[in-house]
Amino acid sequence: MADLSTAFSGFSTNDVPAARAFYADVLGLDVTEENGMLFLHFEGGHEVLVYPKGSAHTPATYTVLNFPVEDVPGTVAELRERGVRFEKYEGTPGETDDDFVFRKGGPLIAWFTDPAGNILSIIAAS
Repeated sequence: MADLSTAFSGFSTNDVPAARAFYADVLGLDVTEENGMLFLHFEGGHEVLVYPKGSAHTPATYTVLNFPVEDVPGTVAELRERGVRFEKYEGTPGETDDDFVFRKGGPLIAWFTDPAGNILSIIAAS
């Protein structure tokens, strides 16, 4: 039987150099590039693939990557200082506060997008 015990996730971008700059320089992640694709490296050997799709790219309508942190408001403030724009989504009016943190049910969470429009989040670590 095939061994499917290891896997990695991935999502597309329309601009690999812009994605590399965002994930490496703005977010401070360990990023490598192979064959025109990016690999985001995380603790424990986990990797996420960011692959080019050019003009055929359509951002996902859901969160593709979550970053668990101890201090959601503090992390949002730090990333905003680095130029990250956080989102307030329709359907949650008044729910996402002036600090861009959703505090009405579930863990604290704040959403932002990468240069290709993919949705990412800062979420309270459990």
